[in-house]
Amino acid sequence: MDLKGRHLIEPADLTAGEMERLFGEAERIIARPKDYAEVCKGKLLATLFYEPSTRTRFSFEAAMLRLGGQVIGFSEPGSSSVSKGESIADTIRTVECYADIAVMRHPKEGSVLVASRQSGIPVINAGDGGHHHPTQTLTDLLTIKLEKGGFDGITMGLCGDLKFGRTVHSLIHALTRYTGVRFIMISPEELSVPEYVREKIRKSGLEFEETRDLREALPKLDVLYMTRVQRERFFNEEDYIRLKDRYILSASKLKSAKQDLMILHPLPRVNEIAAEVDTDPRAHYFRQAKNGMYVRMALLIALLGVKEV
Repeated sequence: MDLKGRHLIEPADLTAGEMERLFGEAERIIARPKDYAEVCKGKLLATLFYEPSTRTRFSFEAAMLRLGGQVIGFSEPGSSSVSKGESIADTIRTVECYADIAVMRHPKEGSVLVASRQSGIPVINAGDGGHHHPTQTLTDLLTIKLEKGGFDGITMGLCGDLKFGRTVHSLIHALTRYTGVRFIMISPEELSVPEYVREKIRKSGLEFEETRDLREALPKLDVLYMTRVQRERFFNEEDYIRLKDRYILSASKLKSAKQDLMILHPLPRVNEIAAEVDTDPRAHYFRQAKNGMYVRMALLIALLGVKEV
């Protein structure tokens, strides 16, 4: 797998074959984590987070530390020279003087791409506005693969904020590479999936439908991907309050769902999945979060080109 030195800005930067090899590496890490304890010894990861994150930042940092490497970076722009007006280009040029690889989250679409074009080290997109979040997609796909064995022929439900949800956009783009995938998109009209995402599905020849009714869609689904309504993407507080509780997944609603349904969520959740669902064996979102660390370990190994065990 020759990914050494490459950037990862969106899922399309990886072929289906490259993703499968990353999943294979992640499965080997899960099986024998001690074999990877010093694979990245002497390597340094820079985490550049211009907006808040817990899971993504922690999982990247944990991934590098578990591989024997080290981490530097900032978790908010106020603690960096960005607060003094430094440009993204200057930041990444400075960071490459110290680090071997960088991961960046930024609220503006396309910002990580701009940074990658100025960088001499690999740059990984950890989320740019409402655009892409490719490593969350790798996390989601690995979790589905471990449980379902593959992606062909699955019916995928996506619920909540499909307009601004970068995790949703990236996941749909990745799944259009597989055969017979069917999408059921569940959202209020104001938060429906953007037209460019619909066009991507049409061009792939896959089927999709849109609905406002979660309860009606549930019995059809193999995987349900819940998302929160993101307060930070709204300019109008009234619109956020009106829409935030539109879809709440409860134990009573799940009575009509398949027994082997997978419930996923990129987290954090607010109240779109009731706490009572956490004990349902179909709830996979905390296992999903742990899988994120493993697949990011595999990605760091590949982009750094360190010797595989």
